[in-house]
Amino acid sequence: MAEASRIFHTTLLPTFSPQLRKPRYSYSYPSLCLKKVRPLQCSVSTSETKPTSSNATQEVPWGCDIDSLENAEALQKWLSDSGLPPQKMAIDKGKVGERGLVALKNIRKGEKLLFVPPSLFITADSEWSFPEAGQVLKQYYVPDWPLLATYLISEASLQKSSRWSNYISALPRQPYSLLYWTRAELDRYLEASQIRQRAIERVTDVIGTYNDLRLRIFSKYPDLFPEEVFNMETFKWSFGILFSRLVRLPSMDGKVALVPWADMLNHSCEVETFLDYDKSSQGVVFTTDRAYQPDEQVFISYGKKSNGELLLSYGFVPKEGTNPSDSVELPLSLKKSDKCYKEKLEALRKHGLSASQCYPIQITGWPLELMAYAYLAISPPSMSRQFEEMAAAASNKSTTKKDLRYPEIEEKALQFILDSCESSISKYSKFLQASGSIDLDVTSPKQLNRRVFLKQLAVDLCTSEQRILFRAQYILRRKLRDMRSGELRALRIFDGLRTFFK
Repeated sequence: MAEASRIFHTTLLPTFSPQLRKPRYSYSYPSLCLKKVRPLQCSVSTSETKPTSSNATQEVPWGCDIDSLENAEALQKWLSDSGLPPQKMAIDKGKVGERGLVALKNIRKGEKLLFVPPSLFITADSEWSFPEAGQVLKQYYVPDWPLLATYLISEASLQKSSRWSNYISALPRQPYSLLYWTRAELDRYLEASQIRQRAIERVTDVIGTYNDLRLRIFSKYPDLFPEEVFNMETFKWSFGILFSRLVRLPSMDGKVALVPWADMLNHSCEVETFLDYDKSSQGVVFTTDRAYQPDEQVFISYGKKSNGELLLSYGFVPKEGTNPSDSVELPLSLKKSDKCYKEKLEALRKHGLSASQCYPIQITGWPLELMAYAYLAISPPSMSRQFEEMAAAASNKSTTKKDLRYPEIEEKALQFILDSCESSISKYSKFLQASGSIDLDVTSPKQLNRRVFLKQLAVDLCTSEQRILFRAQYILRRKLRDMRSGELRALRIFDGLRTFFK
């Protein structure tokens, strides 16, 4: 299952727009003592899409079962014949049954591995078996993501006639991806998590992108893009492959590519090494940050992602408490009954924010932006001059982090965050109580009932996210208790002095 996705090291590649990159936050708990010429639009109305069954979607006629080794030997031979140097790893199944790269011999810590040459990369510049199809897409200035998705389908449909046939045969026929969850399943199993909304947005983007390609290009060139090949099901597959395997290479100016062989590596929360292009050896490599024994699976990191992000793009959830980068998004909202609602909303909009915002909370704390938003949400009319400053600090647009402090309203701001936190906790509790405890071997999903498997993934995600919220609740309650007990002591001292002087 860990096979499910591979966009390595950097933040998750935006769905199709660089503006959607996840902002970076500084976490802290309170002290305790393309060229734009006729570009394709990537999100359009999905109303033109033909309705599909609410059951599991159809599989494409190429690829293999997700953890199958049936085409592994042919892939390794083709890669070797195509320029991949001798390897210290081979495709095999790990201890829990998932396909990955396993050490053939002792591997030292600090050793460089892989050395996949650029001739084996699939990029937006790759040569098409049908050059005319590629030329048409480039005439329309199709962005890299939809271009690569279409390229994959085109090459896959040719089967043995394509140069990439051995690689495509080893790709999963149905990737682990939330793209394959129905809307009803997203609503039912992810109702408590903010990942649900992000999954819906991703599905909508993929459907919208396909519709845009179909209306603008495919319908005009049916001989090059026949509907029996280029349809919603094949695009769901190709985008599932891209979300799960596309890698951004920092040393190649952020170029994105599919890198056969390298994309067989699985993720571990215990390692920090990542893929990149090595100019001296002229190939994609990674440097091990631990030693491996023969028959031991070799891992890399897919980046510092939360469990929700790993489920969203990679289709799996790490064991509870094993992911140091785990976080949960806490929703905060202005109250429409607020006398200054319009003024606060206007200040937020100036900085690209809305009346409702989500901020990530980690076990180690929350971002300064969250506290700034809380200050704004509860600030009285007398602080209207500070609305702009609070909104700016809440936006994460500034390169300098501003730790705002308003002691006179800090208690109310912390209570506001606590109320939001406890509201979210109640949603998770409701879902988990309804779900019950399921004892499943989730490493063999093909042998499980689909909905039971999805439900278990949702239970694992919600359990890990609720754990973070419980920690935040504890910290907030303790901070508020200390503040209020300090105020009570001060009040008692004042009353005692007043009585003395009387």
